[in-house]
Amino acid sequence: MPIPEHPILSPFLDFIKFEKRYSAHTYRAYADDLTAFFSFAQAQFEVGKAAQITPGMIRSWMASLTLQKVQSRSINRKISSLKSFFRYCLIQGQLTSNPTKTIQVLKTKKRLPSYVEQDQMETLLKETVFPDDFGGRGDHLILSLLYHTGIRVSELVGLKSNQIDYSRSQLKVLGKGNKERIIPLNGDLLERIKAYTQEKNDLFSEANFPNLLLTPRQKPPSARQVYDIVKKYLSLVTTADKKSPHVLRHSFATHLTGNGAELNAVKELLGHSSLAATQVYTHNNIERLRDIHKKAHPKG
Repeated sequence: MPIPEHPILSPFLDFIKFEKRYSAHTYRAYADDLTAFFSFAQAQFEVGKAAQITPGMIRSWMASLTLQKVQSRSINRKISSLKSFFRYCLIQGQLTSNPTKTIQVLKTKKRLPSYVEQDQMETLLKETVFPDDFGGRGDHLILSLLYHTGIRVSELVGLKSNQIDYSRSQLKVLGKGNKERIIPLNGDLLERIKAYTQEKNDLFSEANFPNLLLTPRQKPPSARQVYDIVKKYLSLVTTADKKSPHVLRHSFATHLTGNGAELNAVKELLGHSSLAATQVYTHNNIERLRDIHKKAHPKG
């Protein structure tokens, strides 16, 4: 990974990489945002030190980004990077005040999660659309697990056979921040997992695979492979732009809330750390009711 253009950034970037252990993607985003800002400050104001930065300079950068048609959501992410950097400098004693303290984020239009309608999912999960072989049954199980449990794709590809508790009909998931949660499994899904596991053991009897899911090449599926599988099958039932594993997670939560599940219960099933992250699914249901009212009511 190339060294950032501005040396003053190196200690902070080392901190988030080695101490905070941020992912390579997150590290790159911080490096790009901060390098872009200090390049702007150098070009426009001839300053290159953290202590020289003022709130006005930051607002000027935000204005220039807006003129470049950068979306508000992206600008807010860049400001978040700046806030983290200057907070770090303040803690390290490099600053006496934080220039981002008075910077307000831009208003953004709330994006509602995309989801697949319940009847579309019922149509999709009929076995007739899947090949009648080990690979096809694996594809079916992947979509079933994502939709019936709401787990993340990262949790799915790392799923081990010993995380299935057949006696209690439940799945143990280790989510973000090593937070453990329990998700109930219905009888049909549990039987499908049993049948798939038996077939896997019969086909590859000489090997011992801890992962629940296995491709015909005897390897756990990658996140990319799962994405391609989901996109392929969702294309059969929906014309929505988004056809990703996360859409099935959204569908899981939306259908639960739409059928009367308590929000706190949905929060626990999804592994959200706060209720605020789960509340967006109530907005989906409200928007759906508005749409139904508009189409059906004579004065809609």
